[in-house]
Amino acid sequence: MLGMDAGWLVAALLVSVRLGALALMAPPLGGAMVPPTVRVAIVLSWAAVLATVKPIGPELLSAGGVPGVGPLLAAAASEAALGAVMALGLNMAFAMFSFGARLADVQIGFGMGQVFDPMTRQQLPILSAIFTQVALVGFFLLDGHHALLRGVALSLEATPPGHAWLLDPLLSAVARQAGQMFSLGFAMVAPVVFCLTLVELGLGVLSRNLPQMNTLVVGVPIKVVVGLAALAVWATASGGVMQRAYASTFAMWGVLWR
Repeated sequence: MLGMDAGWLVAALLVSVRLGALALMAPPLGGAMVPPTVRVAIVLSWAAVLATVKPIGPELLSAGGVPGVGPLLAAAASEAALGAVMALGLNMAFAMFSFGARLADVQIGFGMGQVFDPMTRQQLPILSAIFTQVALVGFFLLDGHHALLRGVALSLEATPPGHAWLLDPLLSAVARQAGQMFSLGFAMVAPVVFCLTLVELGLGVLSRNLPQMNTLVVGVPIKVVVGLAALAVWATASGGVMQRAYASTFAMWGVLWR
């Protein structure tokens, strides 16, 4: 009975380390708006339940049913690293929204203005702050929280607490998702960028024929109106791109669980 209790406690500890690294570094729990007590309560409750389903391997327990200090510390470090890798996948998915928003901010001209983002506690351009909130809301609307729970369960299924995990397949998966971060980030605002490029071309032709006109003063409000109009129209059809952005996280996680 002592060995069973010790095994459950050690499993709960290791699972809490994995989930703690994930909750600390990645949205939605990693945001500044989430109180630390809420994060701790969620992590500990998840760990207590999941440790019952997936106990640790017997190699971490000594003959007396008490875990050794050395193997326990090594397993905890491995669990923290695995949680950080899982958080990296989520962060890159949300970075796709930030990358696309920065492109639109620069093209429209909002990059000159900064607003306070309560999620990151940073000064961001207008569209970047809006896209941060949209990414978080879309994550829940598209059942990303359910997929997150399933991903955590699959991680424990493929890599039980205290077991080693392979680093080699991760490098290619991270590189692939990093490439998708730029491609999908651009796809989120591609119609907006295209429309603003046509506006820039038109303003260039106009300034060529009317050099006395101040194109800087005239061009800024035109780009704002065209950019926001194009973004409003494209927002109704961008759900597929958002789904692919969130799915890239779980595709990267799937490499770890093979």
